[in-house]
Amino acid sequence: MSATPTSPATTILSPPEAAPQAMDSGKCGMLCLICSEITFFGTLLAVYLFYLGKDLPGTPTPTEVLEVSAAPMKVVFNSIFLLTSSIWITLAVRALRKGAMGAFAFWWFLTILFGAEFLVGTGMEWYGMIAEQGLTIRTNLFGSGFYTVVGFHAAHVTIGLILLSLVFVLTLLGFMHKRHAEKIELLSWYWHFVDGIWIAVFTIVYIIGR
Repeated sequence: MSATPTSPATTILSPPEAAPQAMDSGKCGMLCLICSEITFFGTLLAVYLFYLGKDLPGTPTPTEVLEVSAAPMKVVFNSIFLLTSSIWITLAVRALRKGAMGAFAFWWFLTILFGAEFLVGTGMEWYGMIAEQGLTIRTNLFGSGFYTVVGFHAAHVTIGLILLSLVFVLTLLGFMHKRHAEKIELLSWYWHFVDGIWIAVFTIVYIIGR
């Protein structure tokens, strides 16, 4: 007995194969935010490099002000603290996925602590530049570029710390659970971005720009 041919209508109405699952809207949104921020900082750093060395003679230069080797507590030490915080937030997310709330709270608080140290160190560095060396945002092109680039990064760190602190408070109040791991991971992406962009800022401002 011959097989019954499949009619065109049956072929058209047959259910299609399952399409690949679309990217979660939260992840897509965070990736778009990070890409836009990378473009923003890339523009700032490009402008900083463009105007570097075009100041009038006699004004403070990057070589005179940015002495990384002479002030490791102000720059290198702070950078180590900030970059290390990415390790702590990764461990925190892993702990939350396992439902280990105590470990999550510990690593999360450590992330906040290390990020706060970076901000305090940046503030101390700025105080030295302004009070001791007289470099302000109005002094010259270098001062304007330096405080703009580093200042915007510090602002992003501040925003990150506010969000991290809010999550920590909610954790202490018992509102954080394992089911929130995906959303918390998105916040960790932002923090990794803040850490990663500092590598570019540090390299251009404190090493190449000197």
